[in-house]
Amino acid sequence: MSKTLSGFDDFARILLASGFSLGGGSDDGIFAIVDFDWLNVPLGSRIAWHTGDPETDPWEWRIRVLRERDDVAYAKCFFKKSGYITQEFYPYFLALRRAGRDFDDEYADGLISHQAKRIYDAVRGHGELPLDEIKRIGGFAREEKSRFDSALTELQMNLFLTISGTRRRMNAMGLEYGWETTVLCTAEQFWSKTDVFDRAANLHESDAYDAIRERVLELNPKADESKIRKFAYGE
Repeated sequence: MSKTLSGFDDFARILLASGFSLGGGSDDGIFAIVDFDWLNVPLGSRIAWHTGDPETDPWEWRIRVLRERDDVAYAKCFFKKSGYITQEFYPYFLALRRAGRDFDDEYADGLISHQAKRIYDAVRGHGELPLDEIKRIGGFAREEKSRFDSALTELQMNLFLTISGTRRRMNAMGLEYGWETTVLCTAEQFWSKTDVFDRAANLHESDAYDAIRERVLELNPKADESKIRKFAYGE
């Protein structure tokens, strides 16, 4: 796969061909389109983090890809860090991490924390919500920040919630103000116009794992087997 990466269009092209990517500039032993090492080659000389340029700043791409495409998900889905999964590969990860079970099944069996339930119920009841509203509706106090952050990551790692975009806050007069905040929705809502969940339901666990493993090794032949398993299952 070509490492030509001069802007957002190259990023989107490589992502769709790859199926997934770590998102934060480190490949974590698996694969990242914008690995820090790439920034040392001439073809990547225009790429720079946190410049605010939507064409060449990978930080901007995480939300731009959600706004401009409907076949890529972005969330904290790998090693409790950010990552991208395309529509093609999402069913494989679903088949491993959720195995056909929904949130209520997992919670009833004690596999989901109470804090995660408060978050999930807030989002599920409103379609999608920005972080500040999730905290308010879920009744999270300021001193619960670490529990909130942990539960939010838990939900993303298990593919129950995913990021749907960003939104600025609204004041009492309905006017926007301040910095943009992350907005989340359920995975079911995010993929509601696709066959992602139907495909996942028809996948055998071993077939789903083999598909992910084979792609990882295509992208990174040196990937460690134990790391691939953690990557696929969200361990």
